[in-house]
Formats: sequence, C-alpha cells, structure tokens
Amino acid sequence: MPTIESLQQILAPLFPGLMGVRLVELAPERVVAELTVRPDLCTTGGVLHGGAVMAFADTLGAVGTVLNLPEGKRTTTTDSSTKFIGAGRVDSVVRGVCTALHRGRTTMVWQTRVESAQGKLCAVVTQTQLVMDA
Repeated sequence: MPTIESLQQILAPLFPGLMGVRLVELAPERVVAELTVRPDLCTTGGVLHGGAVMAFADTLGAVGTVLNLPEGKRTTTTDSSTKFIGAGRVDSVVRGVCTALHRGRTTMVWQTRVESAQGKLCAVVTQTQLVMDA
C-alpha cells in the first residue's frame, strides 16, 4: 500500500496540492485529510467554496480507490453527489473523513463527511469511481 508521504508527493504538483490537501490517515476502507480554508478557496463571506468542498472530497475518494486498485488498473470519477449542510470558515481547518461504501472489481463507492474545526458537518459527498485498465 502506498504511504501518506508517497501519495502526498503525487498530489503536490496537481490541483489537490495547490488546494493544500493534507493526507492524515490511509487505510483500505478509510481516508482522512485536512484542508486549511484560505481566502482564495472561499466565496463571499469567507466561506469555503462549494467547488472546493467537492474537489476535496473527490480527491479523498480517488485516493481511497487508488489504495485498492489491482496492478495495471487506474480510476476516474463517474458520479458525485454533494449535500451542503454547513460552512467551513476562512482561516479554519476542515477535515474530510472518507469511507468505502462499496469496493468492487469495476466500481468503488465512497462517502466523505467534511466537518468544520468544531466538528460540525459541512457537507456529505458520495461518489462512484470507475476501475479500468491503465
């Protein structure tokens, strides 16, 4: 299984790295990460932009799938649904806890709970990842 450090290096030059996604915990059925809510990731009012929430969660589901990929396979997101509940405030840290709902041969389904620094639910994102030949 890849390490947090090796996956963080892969993410660093990509969009998740630009956003500042920090992996905290990796397991085949669970991925945890944090994201500092910077002003450039916000909408008016100092609230984390919905697109940033979705990109954060999408990254965690993709990482979870990568942890479970057989040799010679790759992944892409085919579906994502987001329910916005609360807000991540500027200059705080949100936490994403992503758990596997299904880890199949051709698809995997992940659900990410994005929570504020106070532990309040900001969003729930459910996504499907397609597993395909590399």
